[in-house]
Amino acid sequence: MIEDTKIEPLYIVLISIHGLIRGHNLELGRDADTGGQTKYIVELAKALAKQQNVERVDLVTRRIIDSEAGIDYAGHLESLAENAQIVRIEAGPEGYIRKEDLWDHLDSFADNLLTWLHRQPRLPDILHSHYADAGYVGLRLSHRTGLPLIHTGHSLGRDKRRRLLAMGLPMEDIEQRYHISRRIDAEEDTLTNADLVITSTRNEIVEQYEMYDCYTPEKMAIVPPGTDLEMFHPPVSEGETIPFAKILEKFLHEPDKPMILALSRADERKNIVGLLEAYGESPRLQALANLVIIAGNREDIRELSDGPQGVLTELLLVTDYYDLYGRVALPKHHTSEEVAGIYRLAAASRGIFINPALTEPFGLTLLEAAASGLPLVATENGGPVDIIGNCHNGLLVDPLDKIAIAEALLTILENPKLWQEYSTNGLQNVACYYSWDAHAQAYLREIRPLLQHREQLPKTPPVAKPGRYRNHAIFTSIDHTLLGDAEGLEQFVQFIREKRKKFLFGIATGRRLDSALAVLKKYRIPMPDILITSLGTEIYYAPQLIADIAWTYHIDHLWTPQVLRRIIGGLPGLTPQAKSEQSRFKLSYHYDSNIAPPMEEILTLLRQQELSANPIFSFGQFFDITPARASKGHALRYIARQWNIPLERILVTGGSGADEDMLRGNTLGVVVANRHREELSILGDTEHVYFAERPYACGILEAVEHYDFLNF
Repeated sequence: MIEDTKIEPLYIVLISIHGLIRGHNLELGRDADTGGQTKYIVELAKALAKQQNVERVDLVTRRIIDSEAGIDYAGHLESLAENAQIVRIEAGPEGYIRKEDLWDHLDSFADNLLTWLHRQPRLPDILHSHYADAGYVGLRLSHRTGLPLIHTGHSLGRDKRRRLLAMGLPMEDIEQRYHISRRIDAEEDTLTNADLVITSTRNEIVEQYEMYDCYTPEKMAIVPPGTDLEMFHPPVSEGETIPFAKILEKFLHEPDKPMILALSRADERKNIVGLLEAYGESPRLQALANLVIIAGNREDIRELSDGPQGVLTELLLVTDYYDLYGRVALPKHHTSEEVAGIYRLAAASRGIFINPALTEPFGLTLLEAAASGLPLVATENGGPVDIIGNCHNGLLVDPLDKIAIAEALLTILENPKLWQEYSTNGLQNVACYYSWDAHAQAYLREIRPLLQHREQLPKTPPVAKPGRYRNHAIFTSIDHTLLGDAEGLEQFVQFIREKRKKFLFGIATGRRLDSALAVLKKYRIPMPDILITSLGTEIYYAPQLIADIAWTYHIDHLWTPQVLRRIIGGLPGLTPQAKSEQSRFKLSYHYDSNIAPPMEEILTLLRQQELSANPIFSFGQFFDITPARASKGHALRYIARQWNIPLERILVTGGSGADEDMLRGNTLGVVVANRHREELSILGDTEHVYFAERPYACGILEAVEHYDFLNF
């Protein structure tokens, strides 16, 4: 245990959104979303909770109310230990959905999670996001609270896209099925802004993260996962009875022969069909050992999704082609509690564990097998390189070379002395390098430097006056939203004057304060209660127009305007706007699409320079850069918390790309009709975003009626 009384006990929040997560009998292999990541984060939460200087661990995931999934995933809270729990947060539909279908619901998840966190006795010290979807959420929470963000990718979108293209899938199909661009964008933003990236192996850093624009190895730490040495251990005695043996006897003519064991999801990337073909093409291997493939659970292959159905069907066809009946076992069911016994069965038979995946980010099953006394044969692509390198307990192979797979298995099976050496090495070195206690201690050593300068936003602003307003608010942009139709504006102004006591009225604009005030005066728009100006970089409270200094201090984090000016200033087609449009936290440019680089190239350039900033393109011609923590959406949520107004009771109106993050999530969004609304078309399938038929201010009034805003 770590002993350091100078460090205050930590509150850590782990975020892992997709898949099915519970504290017992994990449904590993149920689908592509419930695999090693699920097991890792549950074990990580438990291991961290045991450390002396950890006060509390919350593992946050999505709440699922779905009879097919089971009632375990519907509970708001589930205890993992005395000071650790699973917290389930609502987002999107109640039922279980694929991770690729979660993207439009992640902003609501972030809003709901932040609301929940603010109800706790104190905010956490660390946020740790797992996978791209959690990175998207964690980054927003970090920007809004100032909390340090740790990220673990588990698998990466650029690597997946490369592999899918290599398999012959058209880019259009990849986009449609996997929303790969949204995933990669989320990963790029997370990697650019995270304080620390934790990886399992050096291979991840060199071969996967290196593909990203913001490649910063110096802020990456290798902390290999652990394994439960109490659960996974070698056979207790030669006569140990393991119930799963009865299931295998139904498949195997000679069940006492050594077992070649593969355990994974029925996923094409796991290459278990290639393993079966390697076995089928080697009579020597068939004579020496049985092959047991544990590939998830199934009732009826025909009812599975396309991926698992295709893999399992191919396994049956290959078994038939090589006539492997009696030598290959493909059980239909197993529970997570039975897995340790399956490893021990294989070890007792003096068998081998094999992971033939095309690429393996880490390989928790390799650790479990090694802790059970099994020698390993594993893919040379990914985490197994480090595991076998540390443990000296097996052989690495090219997963596409069937002859090499068979030869590696034969090398160990035909050499009892080598088998024993690998078995002994694995047992000793897994305990040395890969225990969960060692993992937790290494983890805490890595995050300590992030805790030295913890700064959080104050909970209440000095200007807030509780009770002055009802808990409703309307915030609107100015240009091409509030302005654009004189008659509609007059109706809206009349509406504000008549109903002013029923809600707080705010402006959220890209204009500076002086420019915004001039417009309000010119069009006789009532003075708002709050003005968010310069694209969310400034907040002012009426009537004295008091600036929120806490917000200014918060967004100044990692802001480097001189560097940004130097980089952007050299690009063609980008010319600075007038000084009247610039401000301390906003760099504004005119964008000439005929000669300027595409926005994607500019984003890539900023990430490659490791610049933490928020680039915004709007009205088809304006390009602005603000601090990463500053945007209309972030400022709006800051105000909502300070004034204790639920986001669900804030009507937010916009009409260009600069308004996107203000409209996402739990606010009541409305996109008014104007010639720039196409910039917000990505919000078409988003919850709580209404596309008004009427233009400008008339569209705002249309939305008030659509949401029945004043009557809930």
